[in-house]
This record gives sequence, structure tokens and C-alpha cells, in this order.
Amino acid sequence: MTRTLSDSAKHGIRTSMDDVTADPHKIPGCVAVVVDRDGKTVFSHASGKKGIDTNEPMSLDDVFWIASCTKMIGGIAAMQLVEQGRLALDDADLVERYCPELKTIRILKGIDENCKAETVAKKNRITLRMLLNHTAGFEYTFFNDTVRLYGQPAGIDEFDCHPSGVLGQPLTFEPGTDWAYGVGIDWAGTLIERATSMSLNEYFQTHIFAPLDLHHITMFPTPQMKATLAHMHQKTPGHVRARDHLYRRPLIATPAEVPGIYNSAGAGCFGRPTDYAQILAALLNGGTSPATGNRILAEESVEEMFTNQIPAFPDFGRKGIRTAKPTYTNDIPDFYPQPEEQPQGWGLTFMLTIHEAATGRGKNTAWWAGLPNLFWWCDRENGVAGIIATQILPFCDADVIGLWANIESAVYKNLE
Repeated sequence: MTRTLSDSAKHGIRTSMDDVTADPHKIPGCVAVVVDRDGKTVFSHASGKKGIDTNEPMSLDDVFWIASCTKMIGGIAAMQLVEQGRLALDDADLVERYCPELKTIRILKGIDENCKAETVAKKNRITLRMLLNHTAGFEYTFFNDTVRLYGQPAGIDEFDCHPSGVLGQPLTFEPGTDWAYGVGIDWAGTLIERATSMSLNEYFQTHIFAPLDLHHITMFPTPQMKATLAHMHQKTPGHVRARDHLYRRPLIATPAEVPGIYNSAGAGCFGRPTDYAQILAALLNGGTSPATGNRILAEESVEEMFTNQIPAFPDFGRKGIRTAKPTYTNDIPDFYPQPEEQPQGWGLTFMLTIHEAATGRGKNTAWWAGLPNLFWWCDRENGVAGIIATQILPFCDADVIGLWANIESAVYKNLE
């Protein structure tokens, strides 16, 4: 069923965006796109400037580093291979066959006063399901001081596009016994590469983006895409300034250098929000693109992705995370605040709001985010999905989160 917004409702949402971007030290520029399960654009608007240091207006054609919004794409790729029997969600033997490093990987217990690491052997084996639902034991360096110190004095950077930034990290707990946000989905991407003998970007292009007829989403932007790249920013209280791009190597690599760049299933894609919205539309439509008619996932696979994988950890997002790298992220007290009696859920690569939420989203709505303050949601119950995209660090910016909540609430209030 096609969903629509009245012209007055669209005007109201555009105004709310323009009011915020009128102060570039809140949000210099952003793009919002909302689609229904028919793939029709319910709402789209580009607001503000491409960067705080330019007068060029933001455009729906502009390209963003979507960072962890890539994870959902990696999940689709993994589930395609599960459907084909080439991977399996719960087969540790298969994981260790393709990624033997995960058989011997150790658990980091602490760092002494001389920055020496204490590690112990793990007891439990790692499965693809654990990698996709963040129970394998990995934590990002910018969310865990102990992991950050593990890499001293050189440090560990998940965004330097070198395999060591991901494959060189230890675990922080026994696989399957807790939840933490980290590089598990990057490991799933490495598993996909080794199982298919394709680079992950090539796999995405061939088996996801081409069937959806998407031409402006990739790990290695074309010259045309780089010419429309939204600028990256760093915010301090009350002030936004331009900064060098955090994920820079794919933007400057020569063709000869590309094969040496790690293809990150956790954070590697650049794209237009309009393209990303069409992936969301395919999920709304049970795995089939409403635009092309091509199926990228079986309905059963979509259902599995939207099933809560961690019922044993109903408060995983309420534990809160303190930043270990303040230029990357703010503290996060709760991933998605809801009444305490409502359990939180995680599917295969994204969070689930199991109950209806204050904005109006329906039960089992999927959502997640990208480090430079991008946020998406996919509500199969109500047949609507959307994304708001900015390029502002650190993550968990109050102005962007407030605007996202206002846009989403206005969409549900006015859907026809």
C-alpha cells in the first residue's frame, strides 16, 4: 500500500530541517529520505550547505560516508550465502575453516601499568550468528579503553582501512555470554570474501546493488561521487568546524592501491541516502525490490534478520557506553530510550524496537546508525522506512538526534 504525506506535512518537515541548518554550528547540512514498501518516495529534502566552509547547497545527489549503516548491507550479503548453503548461522566449523584466526583468538583481560596485555584462551567457539548479533566478544576501540590501550603505542584505528584495524583486535569476553558493539560484522565480511573469492565491494555490487539498480553506493567512490561528497565536520560545544575525512584512504587511493584496502562490512560504504532508502524498501517488501522486481533475499531470511537474536540480554542498550575516543563519539547512556519494562532487541546486524515507540514506529522496527550521525529506521508493520544523513563527529549528536526524532514523529503523525 502506497503511503503519502500531504503537501502541508512535507512543508512542515522541510521547515523543521531548515530551521536547524540555519545555524551551521548545529547542523551545517543534512539529507532526509522516507520511502514506503512500494519504493515510492514519501518525503525527501536536502537542507543547509554541503559543508560549513562552502556556500554550495546540500543536494539529494550528494554522497555521504554511511559508516555503520553498511552493517545492514553486510547482513544481507551474509544471509544470501546462508540461503545458498555456502555459509550457516550456527556452524563454527565452517567459520573456522574460512577464518582460522577465530579459532585461536584470545580474550583480553586487562592492561598492566606498562601497557602489557593479559589475555586468556577462549572456551566457546564463534559462529556467524554471533558475528552478526554482536555476541562474539568484540568491542570497538572508541567504546572500550582497554581495547584502545591494547594497541599502544601505535594505537588501533578501525578506519585506517588496514586489515590490522579489525583482524588484529582481541575479544573482550567469552563468545556468546554478553553483547558489545564491535568489529564482528567486519569479520562476517571477511568470511564472505573468503567463501566467495570476491572482494566484499565486488560482492555488494554484483549481488545487492546491481539487482536494485543502485549506481551511487560503493566502497570506492567514482570521481563523480567524490565531486559530490558531503564535507566532514567536528563539533565541540557550540561550534562546528570542517575536518579531514575520517575514512580517507578510499577517497585518495589509486586503482593500484585499491586491492590493498580492507573492505569493511562494518563501515566501508559511501552512498546517496536515496540509494540506501531503496535497500530499506526491499526489506519492507519482503526481500524484493519494488523498483526492479528483483529479489535479494527470501522472505524467511528477512524474517530471521528482524527476529530478536538476544532475548537473554533485554537491557543491552541500557548499560551505557563511555567514549574511549571523544573525537569519534560522545558518551551513549542508552541506545534507544524506552520504558524500562520493555525489552530491547537486536536482529541480524541492527537494533529492534520490539514495542511501539513514542515517535509512532511499529513493533519490531529495525534501526541503526552511522558514526558521522546518520540514522535509519525500517518499520515493516507500517510499511515505511527512512534515513537522515549528516557528516558530523562525534557520534550521538543531540541536534541530529533531535531532528531525527522530529522528522520520524512528523512522518507517522501525517501518514495517509
